Amino acid sequence: MQNVSSFKNAIVLTGGIATGKSTVASLFMLHGFLTIDADKIAHQVLDENIDSIRTLFGDEYILDGKVDRKKLGSLVFHDIEQMGKLETLVHPLIKNKIIEEAKTFEKQQKPYLIDIPLFFEKSNYDIEKSIVVYVPKELQVERLMKRDNCSESEAMARINNQMDIELKKAKATYIIDNTKDLKSLQSEVERLKHTLVG
Repeated sequence: MQNVSSFKNAIVLTGGIATGKSTVASLFMLHGFLTIDADKIAHQVLDENIDSIRTLFGDEYILDGKVDRKKLGSLVFHDIEQMGKLETLVHPLIKNKIIEEAKTFEKQQKPYLIDIPLFFEKSNYDIEKSIVVYVPKELQVERLMKRDNCSESEAMARINNQMDIELKKAKATYIIDNTKDLKSLQSEVERLKHTLVG
């Protein structure tokens, strides 16, 4: 179904948890970049497949007619077998929706972003270029604890569930440094925008 031309002008936006990916995506959108958000699509796919989720995991994972993502997340995060069941269901559906959106964006013949948190971990997409939003692990832990009001051990567990940020940085086509403040981040995005569109 997918061929290289599906994503000819696509650039993946990725990074680690709490590196500031959403902020970077918003800044690129202010510069007129079209963006496909894999997480948003995942939420949509979950709610469109409530019956399958109920069959796979039980009624307790449905709340007020929607998938209880927090509860389901807690289950699959600690159980690789359950995670496998969920991924088998949702990943092909998410990918199909991303390909459909990409077809529309490709018609414009200019670079656009696909925000995929686990791009390097899953290797599901044949996209050549990637942007990694980078902060060192210590700063990642600090920001995640502050953002989600969680303990250091909880933050470490969630970060260690993803590929190490230094490895992602090494694999990236482009790197956006988010170790400083918002003004500095805006400059980083501006700099990269000129590289991408001239």
